[in-house]
Amino acid sequence: MVDASDRHRVVVVGGGFGGLFAARALGRAPVDVMLIDRTNHHLFQPLLYQVSTGVLSAGSIAPPLRHLLRKHKGTQVELAEVTGFDLEERTVQARRLDTTPLTFPYDTIIVSGGAGTSYFGHDEFAEHAPGMKTIDDALNLRRRIFSAFELAESESDPELKQAWMTFVVVGGGPTGVEIAGQIAELARRTLAGEFRTIDPAAATVLLFEGDDEILAKFGDRLSGRATTALEEKGVRVHPGTHVGGVDAHGVDVKTPDGEKRIPARTVVWGAGVQASPLARMLGEATGAEVDRAGRVAVAPDCTLPGHPEVFAIGDMMTLDRLPGVAEVAMQQGVYAARTIKRRVEGKGQLGPFRYRDLGSMAMIGKGHAVVSFKGIRLSGRLRFLTWMMVHLLFLTGFRNRVRAFFSWTNSFIRKGRAERTITTHAVSGVAFYTDEESVKTGAVLGDQRRGAASDNGS
Repeated sequence: MVDASDRHRVVVVGGGFGGLFAARALGRAPVDVMLIDRTNHHLFQPLLYQVSTGVLSAGSIAPPLRHLLRKHKGTQVELAEVTGFDLEERTVQARRLDTTPLTFPYDTIIVSGGAGTSYFGHDEFAEHAPGMKTIDDALNLRRRIFSAFELAESESDPELKQAWMTFVVVGGGPTGVEIAGQIAELARRTLAGEFRTIDPAAATVLLFEGDDEILAKFGDRLSGRATTALEEKGVRVHPGTHVGGVDAHGVDVKTPDGEKRIPARTVVWGAGVQASPLARMLGEATGAEVDRAGRVAVAPDCTLPGHPEVFAIGDMMTLDRLPGVAEVAMQQGVYAARTIKRRVEGKGQLGPFRYRDLGSMAMIGKGHAVVSFKGIRLSGRLRFLTWMMVHLLFLTGFRNRVRAFFSWTNSFIRKGRAERTITTHAVSGVAFYTDEESVKTGAVLGDQRRGAASDNGS
């Protein structure tokens, strides 16, 4: 049992946007803060796709939590996985990486567990269509993308060569659009002239979206412009297309013209999100409603029914149809911290949480981005510069901003990408196979790797 303290004890679960901003906002408050996370870093998730395509290093978007909170003397960081809550006793159950069980008492708790990838009931797709929610996901995808070109170079069978050169992206939201654009630019700009038996520019990049248009929340006009920009970069956009199956050799899709089989060895899933299992735990413990995406319903002050000491924020909660974007988690983290400080100081309750919409944006590729802000929808080169400035502003740490700026300069102006290293065991171990026995072997190796990642809280 963690030693008790005379001061108000706040447990923060999750070191993402909501948890980090809450912990920072409590830095000078007369409280003791315990931040629990399964990883040792804060992750700037919106730029994960740039790690997977060699633009940025993992360290550029994942600074250590202990470093970020080093000046907050009343804050501790515990590398552990939360396994349960006892709301009556006001304790959190967790386990360290070595499986040692832990119990953390609290007076107030802020749960910001985030969300993972949703395969809409087809979790078997995950083996061959990874999502992008963690550093491990991005590095795994980077191995797959760069290995695909290497294996295409050494393949003598024209059909298999084309399968290695075909990249499928599922989901036409910002994540899908951005990764599709970057794969196309990688093939046509960065890798030009580096291979002898293949032309990387001949790679096929397919973007499948179930709705009638990509980037639907940006409006028809920007959706159309984004489609045009992607097609100019070589991405084939297929709206109204649903993925019905994924395996090591390709995908099965249902299009307006019927069902098709697409031979492809690299598939990226960016079609949906599912809230952290912690949200359902809290829903069951408090009787709060949990929606189909696993998000728990919270009161206007971001607390759980009957438990004003329990805050649920970010992607794992639902309130007034707030969008699942980083800005919501950031603002809710600060709001929860301010509420706690007022309670401790005896100043009473804040009003209900109010979200300040900072707009939405997506980068299509070099020199092109789309921006939507309070009904104003713009696109083009100027919006690309806006995208760069906003993301530099929100990146945590001066050094990471400098790294990102020079990496973008190298990638978008000089065509270079410094982060292209892949390990050889990954080429033979991540489901890159041409026969049934090898596919089975790859599945086993993939399961083993996921198990190791899970044990490490990734």
